Amino acid sequence: MFAGHPEEARSSNGSTADTAMVRSPYFGNSARRLEHGAERHFLPRRTEPAMSARKATAPHEASRGTRWVLLICCLTVIFDGYDLIVYGTVVPSLLADKSWALTPADVGRIGSLALVGTLVGAMVVGTLTDLLGRRRTMIGCLVWFSVAMPLTALAPDPTVFGLLRFITGLGIGGVVPTAIALTAEYSPEGRRQLNNALMFSGYSIGGILAAVLALWLLPVVDFRVMFVIGAAPLVIVLPLAIRMLPESIAFLTAKGRHDEAAAYARRFGLTAYRPPAGPTSAPRPTAGPKRALGETARTIMGGRRLPMTLLLWAISIIGLLLVYGLNTWLPQFMRNAGYSAGSAFTFLLVFNVGAVAGVIIAGALADRLGEKLVIAGSFCIAAVAVLLFITKPPTALLLVIGAFAGFGSNTQTLVNAFIGGLYPPQSRATALGWALGVGRIGAIVGPAYGGYVLTQINAGSLSSHWSFYAFAIPAVLAAILTVLVPRNRATDRPETVDAHLPAERASATGD
Repeated sequence: MFAGHPEEARSSNGSTADTAMVRSPYFGNSARRLEHGAERHFLPRRTEPAMSARKATAPHEASRGTRWVLLICCLTVIFDGYDLIVYGTVVPSLLADKSWALTPADVGRIGSLALVGTLVGAMVVGTLTDLLGRRRTMIGCLVWFSVAMPLTALAPDPTVFGLLRFITGLGIGGVVPTAIALTAEYSPEGRRQLNNALMFSGYSIGGILAAVLALWLLPVVDFRVMFVIGAAPLVIVLPLAIRMLPESIAFLTAKGRHDEAAAYARRFGLTAYRPPAGPTSAPRPTAGPKRALGETARTIMGGRRLPMTLLLWAISIIGLLLVYGLNTWLPQFMRNAGYSAGSAFTFLLVFNVGAVAGVIIAGALADRLGEKLVIAGSFCIAAVAVLLFITKPPTALLLVIGAFAGFGSNTQTLVNAFIGGLYPPQSRATALGWALGVGRIGAIVGPAYGGYVLTQINAGSLSSHWSFYAFAIPAVLAAILTVLVPRNRATDRPETVDAHLPAERASATGD
């Protein structure tokens, strides 16, 4: 997300550890979080000055460490995506369950509860990381939603089911910003955007996993099994995270644990790390937070930037509405259009395959053509593809159209980068955080919006084509709003990640 630059690492006594830190394809850290000194399994027991005299970790070791961080964060986001998108695969089963007698509007509201939970979880994660650190917070949230998923399978009625979806969302909302922060912090200069895109693609990979399992399991087992599978991270991800996930150097620095932070930086080749000057035993004081916040707010909302900020907020709302609305309702819309359950889940599968491709291809195109043009074009592709569903072309062509719909709908990651380039460095993190916070309105509304449209169709108030009009129209609107954003790009991009900046503010979520 931010690029780093090499710095000399100094020991606690001020001596230079290495005049040129090792630069590797990946800067990483496979060590566990240090607690008041180095852990025996990962770092030798020696004093900080003694370690300072040693060379930085070899490039291949640092590279391997970062791959572990990226793998753990990506796996976490994959199951995050699975836990959210799996709801779309069980919507037809929920509507067919006579004992619960749910209407499309009911199902839409239940779908939105998980997104409300993610909003609350994202709001409290900053406090949790301040108290516990990013490593403990991420592991705790991972356990939280992995336990909540199988409990959801045991829900005896829709009320408890909805409550447990909300509780699941709390863990999901807390884990994503932390995963983003750790991915950014342990990525090398020139690789943060790519690693960020790879990690974010985990959400859509989770959607692919949900669709594949639905194709395989739902014809023969109860839909509740899909939620039981949500406990898999306890076996697959948790052991890796406990052993290999490092603590954030930014957290250690903010807590005054500079020796530990410096040990991580030297061992794993984090050349962007700059030890603070002066005493290393106390955290750096923060001066005038209210004043700083006020100045940042004026930068974001004041003068000529106010219309731009409001446009970006609206784009974020629509972008997340498309992602969560279509992932929730696409299988049911296709069932209503006359396709079999297997075909409906296949459409969800190719939709998310297209979304994964979109993250990579659109990012590469944006580097050449500019984010604004690519974002507007992606929204137009989404609108056209969704409208083409109405024509009922041959199934093979329809699958291609579904992939393009996913390609165009998964534009929010690119929107995040676009927002970051429109504000001065000192206010970018806050501007992005506010845009994502407001954008979650779209994530929450998306499932309920789709349920409302389907209810109106079932009541005869709207034609069946409105299943697709309802999402094509917002996509066109988002494209128009993107074109209207003024060309006011900030030129002075940040080159480092400030170790004291809360990464939850500097991160971008896909949820």
